[in-house]
Amino acid sequence: MNRLYIEHDMARFTRKDITLVDMELYDGRKYENLEPRRLFPISGLDKYITLLDQEGIERAIIRDVRTLPPSEREIIEGCLREYYLIPKVTCINTCEEKYGVLSIDVETDRGHAVIEIRNILHGLKLLYGSRVLLRDGNDNRYEIPDLQKLDKRSRMLIDSFL
Repeated sequence: MNRLYIEHDMARFTRKDITLVDMELYDGRKYENLEPRRLFPISGLDKYITLLDQEGIERAIIRDVRTLPPSEREIIEGCLREYYLIPKVTCINTCEEKYGVLSIDVETDRGHAVIEIRNILHGLKLLYGSRVLLRDGNDNRYEIPDLQKLDKRSRMLIDSFL
């Protein structure tokens, strides 16, 4: 199977729905109701975005959304934001471990939340740089995009568990 890689101005996208796009290629081929998904959802936020049809068949791959024209890039990034809705932690109010459960009271870009992590080794991961991914007992995900941008108190609260 030959893969179709999308770069630069090879395609024009039209947003159909919250997470769906139509794609028209420069040679006239059209694909409808494609769902952009990250092939590497944790480490590759801008690279290798697959475009799946309604049957889950890959129709194309965007190598790097940063190479797309600004209007096309915004359409794809908007769909990805909706699909991968992960609240961003902006402040940590409290952080305590009790009976093997880590309870973190936080403020996010989506409001207040209490994250209860049953398994610290799997639920609290320091990724590349200073990005942290938190996963609670119900498999909800939260992200600290950059530990260094949290206030000093928040960093002190979380540091002992990383």
